[in-house]
Amino acid sequence: TTGPAPATGSTHPAGPAPAAGQANPAAPAPAVATAPAVATVATVPAIRVPAGDRLLASAPLLRGAAELAAETGARQTFEFLLGRHLDANPRQYTLTPAELARLMADLAGPARTVLDPACGTGALLRAVDPRPGQELYAQDSSADLAALTALRLALRSRATVRAAAGDTLRGDAHPGLRADAVLCHPPFNERNWGHDELAYDPRWEYGFPARTESELAWVQHALARLADDGTAVLLMPPAAASRRSGRRIRADLLRRGALRAVFALPVGAAPPYNIPLHLWVLRRPGRTPAAPEVLLADTGRFAGEARGGPDWQAVRDAVLDTWRAFARGGRSAERPGLARSVPVIQLLDDDVDLAPARHLPPSTPADGVEQLTAVRERLGATLRLTADLTPPPAEPVPPARRPLTTVGELARGGALVLRTGGTGGHTRVPVLTDHDVLAGTAPSGSLPESDEEAVLTEPGDVVLPVLGGGSVARVIDGATGGAALGRNLVLLRPDPAALDPWFLAGFLRGTANHRQASSYASTATRLDVRRLQLPRLPLDEQLRYGARFRALDEFERALRHASRLGEQLVRGMYDGLTDGTVAPD
Repeated sequence: TTGPAPATGSTHPAGPAPAAGQANPAAPAPAVATAPAVATVATVPAIRVPAGDRLLASAPLLRGAAELAAETGARQTFEFLLGRHLDANPRQYTLTPAELARLMADLAGPARTVLDPACGTGALLRAVDPRPGQELYAQDSSADLAALTALRLALRSRATVRAAAGDTLRGDAHPGLRADAVLCHPPFNERNWGHDELAYDPRWEYGFPARTESELAWVQHALARLADDGTAVLLMPPAAASRRSGRRIRADLLRRGALRAVFALPVGAAPPYNIPLHLWVLRRPGRTPAAPEVLLADTGRFAGEARGGPDWQAVRDAVLDTWRAFARGGRSAERPGLARSVPVIQLLDDDVDLAPARHLPPSTPADGVEQLTAVRERLGATLRLTADLTPPPAEPVPPARRPLTTVGELARGGALVLRTGGTGGHTRVPVLTDHDVLAGTAPSGSLPESDEEAVLTEPGDVVLPVLGGGSVARVIDGATGGAALGRNLVLLRPDPAALDPWFLAGFLRGTANHRQASSYASTATRLDVRRLQLPRLPLDEQLRYGARFRALDEFERALRHASRLGEQLVRGMYDGLTDGTVAPD
């Protein structure tokens, strides 16, 4: 297929879709799509088929997309083009990371009917485990995003997909739905969410939200669309757990057993990346009696270093283990500094503050002091290693005039293979990102799910980021080998009989080399890897240079490690002195 028309199978006339951010006053039935490529289109579909005259201007682009789809498949082509679009317009969308989406879907559990009332690009519904006869419902105020979600789900899943465009709070497209699960990443801090128009809406079962509490309006909308004993998981700003304007609604959610758990995520889990967002797990009260306790957990200890994101495996294990134990018995064993189940009666004070960190016992002091001692010993060993690795004094020599070649020439001659990353995904393989390469950290990213094979790294490969202007090249070792190559990275795989990888990486890091191979846009610097230069030298001479470059790399890694350990030691000492576990003398 070359466009949305065959993908939706539309045969009915379509009226204009509501504009982004507007209500749908007639509340029509949404567009329905079932994979493979079957749909029933209602009066106002999420996906409109453009007329031929509107497609004419895009004919070359459509022809290219059709050729790519014939080669790689429709779904892979769609995900590839979508990934490029999202990369090029990062400020236009608030994305839900794939790891977080999977965690939210796992918290909700298996479900036959699932709703996302603020679907965005469809990440949450794509994370749902498929089941026979499954139905996926979506709505977004942006008609483009609703159409995009419908297409992504129809191309990927055999479930029935019902996606609609319109403002969910003002014009709900699924008013009669009672879903088994609701997943939602709502917009935060909205003031114009419909406070004045919706004062008597029947969804406000737990209290009318204040104008500043749009997130609590989304919470109650999710509960209103759940079947009895159904589960909702919402991503929330941390302020929603403690703002005084929402304390009455929070209290009623607790009293009636609707709010079951609050999980504080590490900083960097999702945008905005500078604050620790929360996950709220809610159940619609049904035949199950209200539980006397609520689960509070804080996974902030699993925050990652630099921009690599949190340790998602540790976050998943902590969240799912504590939630499943709590869901089985309505109570969870206390885990100092991590989780505890708190009696509801203890939370019903004047503030009804649900921030987990305020209710968790601190980590065991003895363990904290022992960890601090271990960090100090590791820092001392690293500093001694750094001193041993410090390069010897440099001796000046006349500049050498050596014949040069380029990466492009070496690739054409077969001395190396050049690959670019980010076009396909292995869901169970870690992804090496450009931030990982720049920071020297372990693979931490993810790629869009795709049947297309990702580019997997091997020991001895040389990886370079192409954006940002930094002169960095990383030689893949045994620990990183096997990771998928992320976006904005180029992989060079040298023939060991012709090129030493450390010699290659070292010369590619030269500042002047990067300067002559870079091009400049208005806001970014892009590296043309094929133009990078290195001298033509015999293999034995390459090995001499390679040994020196490798020693410099070890020194650089030791410096980074010492810096991280130093920060950890300083932070731990401040905490120990202030909480009384470390004596000042």
